[in-house]
Amino acid sequence: MDWRAAAVTGVLAGIVATFAQLLLWWVASYAPVGMLLRDAHLAAAIVMGQGVLESPATFDWRVMTAATVVHGILSIAYGLLLGRMIVRLPMCAALLAGGTFGLLLFYINMYGFTAIFPWFSASRDWITASAHLLFGLSGALIYKSFHDPET
Repeated sequence: MDWRAAAVTGVLAGIVATFAQLLLWWVASYAPVGMLLRDAHLAAAIVMGQGVLESPATFDWRVMTAATVVHGILSIAYGLLLGRMIVRLPMCAALLAGGTFGLLLFYINMYGFTAIFPWFSASRDWITASAHLLFGLSGALIYKSFHDPET
């Protein structure tokens, strides 16, 4: 397995999923920036504590930094797992595995982790599920493109 490619894959897939989520919020008539700030507070609370949830969902560089670090670490970890899963698969199978992986991440993150971080239940919706699906799909495509340039 190409560890560097897998780590980069996680970061890039996380960026793709975030932009997709922003677009889907906009399409669904939500305020994308407000939703992003809300989710940033949810993620930042993992390391900053639940007190950050009491502040309004406005821009705070400390909250955004903490949320970005949390998402970055998780994206890298998930990219490493995905790379390990698909390293020997052909592209078509890797994409199927990536999509499945993304949906599994949604259920683990939004249902499993809520046992520890219950505030994430606010993000359980089709838009977040779609973003996770796209994380897995784009992650598989990116990893296979880095690792197997001939695909």
